[in-house]
Amino acid sequence: MINTFVSSIFMENMLFSYFLGMCSFLAVSKNVKTATGLGLAVAFVLTCTVPINYLLENYVLKPGALSWLGQSFETIDLSFLSFIIFIAIIASFTQIIEMVVDKYFPSLNASLGIFLPLIAVNCAIMGGSLFMQQKEFPHVGVAISYGLGSGIGWLLAIVGMAAIREKLQYSDIPKPLKGLGIAFIITALMGFGFMSFSGIRI
Repeated sequence: MINTFVSSIFMENMLFSYFLGMCSFLAVSKNVKTATGLGLAVAFVLTCTVPINYLLENYVLKPGALSWLGQSFETIDLSFLSFIIFIAIIASFTQIIEMVVDKYFPSLNASLGIFLPLIAVNCAIMGGSLFMQQKEFPHVGVAISYGLGSGIGWLLAIVGMAAIREKLQYSDIPKPLKGLGIAFIITALMGFGFMSFSGIRI
């Protein structure tokens, strides 16, 4: 579990290893406070949805997953519903986050704008559940560890990017590179930095 947790933060970072969630990452990483809010929301949704989708995958959707209901259910295969159910779970948690932020943090809600409800279609979150399918974790504890680690990795990436971009406001950047140009360059350099963790052995 610890290996999965650390690996999902650094070596298999959703942003720097798979480039998932780049649209929100580039659009919201201009301010540390806003980036932290979105990062925490993404981390929460990933931590909750990956283990829930793991349980649904292994006890409802996979071929033979319904065998616990009796022998007559052993041949049922509901895997064709995986995408729809995963998205429904993600959208439900996104709606909860949106209501909480709107009620208790209205200024953050206003600054995030359309990107808060778009967590429901953030490919990093859907990617977490799809990678969970591929990795075939032995139990739900590993799925929780993977979801939490992936969320923390995404949070670290966007907050780090926001901190750098805030500092860049006082830097002398060539005019053609201002805005997204320098953001892409920094993203690539941060990706190289996270690649250096690939030598970690736990």
